[in-house]
Amino acid sequence: MTQSLSASWTRLAFDTWALSMEASYVIWLRSMRIMAGGKLAESEAERMVSEKMTAAMTLMPAIMAGGANQSAEEATGRALAHYAKPVRANRRRLSR
Repeated sequence: MTQSLSASWTRLAFDTWALSMEASYVIWLRSMRIMAGGKLAESEAERMVSEKMTAAMTLMPAIMAGGANQSAEEATGRALAHYAKPVRANRRRLSR
């Protein structure tokens, strides 16, 4: 394995770990909101399901935006970026 290939996979591994930590925090924040009950909990649950459906349906187009000849590292990076944007937005929104 070349140095640059190893470095790109190492970076992807770190980015995946970081996203998983942030997603875990969002899950905790959402759980607290839903456990509190009421209208806010109901709208959060609906939003969560809607966001997950949208993310799943738009993943492949987001990856393929890089073209058919992209490397596995590029496709993986696009997938991480696709999921990172809404996770970060939810963390900011739920942390207020």
